[in-house]
Amino acid sequence: RGSRNGILAPFHGNQCCGSKIHYKSLSFVASAPIRSSSFSVINHDDISHFKNILGEKGVIEDQEKLDDANTDWMKKYKGSSKLMLQPRTTLQVSKILEHCNSRCLAVVPQGGNTGLVGGSVPVFDEVIINLSSMSNIVSFDKFSGILVCEAGCILENLISFLDNEGFTMPLDLGAKGSCQIGGNVSTNAGGLRLIRYGSLHGSVLGLEVVLANGTVLDMLGTLRKDNTGYDLKHLFIGSEGSLGIVTKVSILTPPKLASVNVVFLACEDYTSCLKLLSEAKRKLGEIVSAFEFLDINAMDLVLKHLDGVRDPLPSSKHNFYVLLETIGSTESHDREKLEAFLVHLIEIGLVSDGVLAQDINQASSFWKIREGITEALMKAGAVYKYDFSLPPDKIYDLVQETRRCLRGTEANVVAYGHLGDGNLHLNISTRRYDDNVLSKLEPFIYEWTSKHRGSISAEHGLGLMKADKIHYSKSSQTVQLMGSIKKLVDPNGILNPYKVLP
Repeated sequence: RGSRNGILAPFHGNQCCGSKIHYKSLSFVASAPIRSSSFSVINHDDISHFKNILGEKGVIEDQEKLDDANTDWMKKYKGSSKLMLQPRTTLQVSKILEHCNSRCLAVVPQGGNTGLVGGSVPVFDEVIINLSSMSNIVSFDKFSGILVCEAGCILENLISFLDNEGFTMPLDLGAKGSCQIGGNVSTNAGGLRLIRYGSLHGSVLGLEVVLANGTVLDMLGTLRKDNTGYDLKHLFIGSEGSLGIVTKVSILTPPKLASVNVVFLACEDYTSCLKLLSEAKRKLGEIVSAFEFLDINAMDLVLKHLDGVRDPLPSSKHNFYVLLETIGSTESHDREKLEAFLVHLIEIGLVSDGVLAQDINQASSFWKIREGITEALMKAGAVYKYDFSLPPDKIYDLVQETRRCLRGTEANVVAYGHLGDGNLHLNISTRRYDDNVLSKLEPFIYEWTSKHRGSISAEHGLGLMKADKIHYSKSSQTVQLMGSIKKLVDPNGILNPYKVLP
């Protein structure tokens, strides 16, 4: 089960820029997958067929480009695909999958490759279907705010387009400069403003999806209400490319509002953060758009490893920080309301310090702290990333239990996340990946989450990392039904194998 057969191998060693990448065997992974003997191996005739469909430029065999496509963003997983295809149309995706299904060639759909659970790279030699060339905006209705676009559109480009049109993308992520909307939908990405705009299950009105046999499902509706039978698009939102490849998306976008305010606050304990959230919902309810928290370990990491980041509250260190954003229609009203709220917080002793951004540059600097944590973790070394949903009052209990569990190691436990929707990003930072650290973390961390009725994946998905751990969050009957659906729409199992399901 070593890496010579192309199996995904964890990155070993410092991950700072310029460091050498070393891969090692999966000795510390609970159950390494074995390549299915039912899948064929790509041959010259297959490559010729794909060139007839895509032309020479759409068929990538260059080793340097393949190395990038085979490796995930975290440098943790690596496959051994010898071929990447770059379709430009839905018809081309259909023809590719029709051929792959007939030949039983396994495929992995790939967008911006910013995933964190090994879901967007090959495990072995799967054909990579990269949708980056499908990046057109099909239509935008200014009256309804409904955007229709291809799956390869980069999220930041959509945000900029909508901003110019006077509208807002309901999804915003730290990886927006690279991630693509098709991947966002396929992983049901949550993001920074879910507390205001909800999940993609609510925002996405329709999808165009290509099934494993090449069948194109046109579910690209633009209606808010359509109560005609099963709403099949929800099967594909969050299925991580294991049921079909999303090629187009119809999404409802809200109007852009004029008043945006950002506050950076300090609390001395986690209970105060929870009470602060409750007060914000009660007194600022209709304008709250984001409520993010980070602990002192996360703040210290960002200040140490990211250039140009400054502490907004430099007078003293604090145990917890909260970034609160409001979006409304009237600047004077919102500002007055927010200032009164801050006075109230100080009077009741919920915050020990705080600052209200005076302009867009200061607001951006606050957001840079929160959005920069992932980059800072990568620069600090190896990182074990976990993404849990828990009852908000249990979130920091898990962090403290994890620290107790790792006593005697050099691991730095870093906690942050979307407190507004109960999503904890728990990260364990070490100089290098260590079997001893992982053995202390797993299965303890999953068992604890399951015991407290949480989800082992709030928004990152399951991918390869958590496929065998789905039972911590789902019953055996539920997983069995998922497997039956997979068998129905992808009987040969060619779509993103070894992922999502055990």
